[in-house]
Amino acid sequence: MQLAARRSLASMSLEEILTNRTRLSEDILREVQEAAAAYGVAIFRADVKDLIFPGNLQEIMNRVLAAERLSQAQLVEARTKAETQHMAAEASAAAQLVTAQADAEAVRLKTEADVQALREREAAASAYSDHPALLRLRELDTLRELAQTASARLYIGFDKHVERNGALPESGGAG
Repeated sequence: MQLAARRSLASMSLEEILTNRTRLSEDILREVQEAAAAYGVAIFRADVKDLIFPGNLQEIMNRVLAAERLSQAQLVEARTKAETQHMAAEASAAAQLVTAQADAEAVRLKTEADVQALREREAAASAYSDHPALLRLRELDTLRELAQTASARLYIGFDKHVERNGALPESGGAG
């Protein structure tokens, strides 16, 4: 029984030894059943009650377990941190993409509006060219709007009526 227990313990990790007595019991039972059967004895059950290690070995095992658990905790923490950083980077990249797409769409809409405004101006210029009276009506509308503003000052065509000496022509005579 002792040799079977030692062989089984040698194949297990320290954590398995301390936490999985059932496996140890099953391994011992399997090995002992085979040996006992050769002598005509049937063994139905083998249980590990206690594992007692020498004092210094117990202390070393506790240190090893503590170090393994600390190592595993640090690994989990590092993985979590890496995943968090990865997710933050993905979110940042997605936000930058959305911002860039929104900026591009704003530029596209402004360009379309500018093109539409230029087409409207072209159409108006063509209409004014074909029908000069329309342009005159537009001028009169603009003058009427400016007349509504008290601070507006208009200087209309004075250069045509001012003679070289700076005086206005007389209203009834030739000049």
